[in-house]
Amino acid sequence: MAVEELPYTLLEQSDDYALRLYAPMIVAETVLEGDLSKASNAGFRRIAAYIFGANKTRAGVGGEKIPMTAPVTIEAQSQKIPMTAPVTITANEGQWRVHFVMPVGSTLENLPVPDDPNVHLREIPAQKMAVLVFSGFTGEERVHQKTADLHSWMVSHGLNTDATPQLARYNPPWILPFFRRNEILIPYP
Repeated sequence: MAVEELPYTLLEQSDDYALRLYAPMIVAETVLEGDLSKASNAGFRRIAAYIFGANKTRAGVGGEKIPMTAPVTIEAQSQKIPMTAPVTITANEGQWRVHFVMPVGSTLENLPVPDDPNVHLREIPAQKMAVLVFSGFTGEERVHQKTADLHSWMVSHGLNTDATPQLARYNPPWILPFFRRNEILIPYP
């Protein structure tokens, strides 16, 4: 079964690093506390329930299924919010925003309303992202190292690195680690 992936325009590619331009999108998101693994798992379940039918259409009919998309993304959540983009990683350690991108063509008006008050729909404007692609596990230590690698690459390319990194995972947990596709994404102006 093919899963729709978030479309982008490739601006630059260098080995596992890339610069991409993403079109505006709608995400279903939730914020959780805990460590990366627990928040990711709980967030995935919460938003999966929404796309599998824990929702109501604008007309009040319940149970509309929404096609699954990839990746599932998680980022550190904090108090400081620059413009409309993700947030800095320093404040509120232990809070995570998990989101699924809604299928292309989705709007706030045509998506069903989540039954769970902790699931929210949000529009994200077009944005440029620096990206590092890697395989394997996504434990906190490895994610921190890959984030530092991408940060260094961005600095070497003269790009602003103040935005919050995001971890994007494309595969279900039963896929062997060396076949998994993961990405660290950092928005830049």
